Amino acid sequence: MSLADYITNKPIIETERLTVRPLQPTDIPVLKEWMPDKSLYTYWGKGPGKTDKNPELLFTKVEKPTKSFHLGIVMKENQKAIGELWVYLIEKDRMGKVAIRLSNEYHGKGIAHEALMAVTRFCFENTELQRLWTDVDIRNTASIQLLEKCGFQREGQIRQGKMVSTWCDYYIYGL
Repeated sequence: MSLADYITNKPIIETERLTVRPLQPTDIPVLKEWMPDKSLYTYWGKGPGKTDKNPELLFTKVEKPTKSFHLGIVMKENQKAIGELWVYLIEKDRMGKVAIRLSNEYHGKGIAHEALMAVTRFCFENTELQRLWTDVDIRNTASIQLLEKCGFQREGQIRQGKMVSTWCDYYIYGL
């Protein structure tokens, strides 16, 4: 399979505890519980935007066909969408950027690790992607530990660079 196979039909990835799948309108009530939480955006590079404050807006615009993935992290036990994971900024079907965020209620339980490992494995085994990368604010020790636990390597540091709309020092990680 290739990225082109997922332009309109995004993957559904299963783990022991999670289903990583496209978000659905039925997820809106639980998304409203955690997406507007300003503490989630401390190292995100920006504050909560319109769709973070009003998740129903995620479903009002027509989805354009893309090779990128924006997937929800859903607990199998209760079907709650507790996080999001992206693979985007895909260049020449060879490399892409990853990002992940999770409701504070689920931090420290290995869920982000489980989701990121599953999506990483999926990308390398089911698409032609050969490299995943991300940037992370140097103060975000939890994300740094997550990336390193998932096998990502620190490849560099940008001093006072622009991360989305925030100027900060950040690391570049790659796998």
